[in-house]
Amino acid sequence: MESDEFTSGWESIHVGFEGSALSIDGINPWVHVGRWQRAAPESVVVPHPSYRQQRHRASVYEVEAHGKTIRFAATELSNGVWGFYVPSDANA
Repeated sequence: MESDEFTSGWESIHVGFEGSALSIDGINPWVHVGRWQRAAPESVVVPHPSYRQQRHRASVYEVEAHGKTIRFAATELSNGVWGFYVPSDANA
């Protein structure tokens, strides 16, 4: 993919092994992995956090827990290593 072929409006927030500690608005998605619900758009194309020339297709999910809903995109960047992204306006 060309460097300009990615979905704007998403930022990287975490790279780590499957199941590692992670917090999105106080919720660890791995704790609720059985409740990940696909969301629209179904996927986005995001740059690898360390190798910006690489592009990855990440699925978009929502999880409801503790009275709130988080929205994120996740993709396996390499064997057992996952990248998580949130909408850019999520931290505003």
